[in-house]
Amino acid sequence: MVQRLAGGRLSVTELARPFPMSLAAASKHVKVLEEAGLVRRTIEGRVHHCELDPRPLADAMSWLGVYTAFWNERLTDLEAVLSERQHVRD
Repeated sequence: MVQRLAGGRLSVTELARPFPMSLAAASKHVKVLEEAGLVRRTIEGRVHHCELDPRPLADAMSWLGVYTAFWNERLTDLEAVLSERQHVRD
């Protein structure tokens, strides 16, 4: 659903269409995304429109970026150790 909303505003019906679930189940998924701060829902008459709020995803990517750098450094160190051991064996 998040990926579909990345393309722009959709009604809950449009959002649910490709998924094998009821409209009620889709609405529950949207509610969870709303509670996580990822989706904003507006109501026009009987139609509920959803829009992606990318800020929480950007915050998560920033947080993950710290760990990506950490693990890249560790893997580079491991590669150097393994390369050195292989060189000693040869």
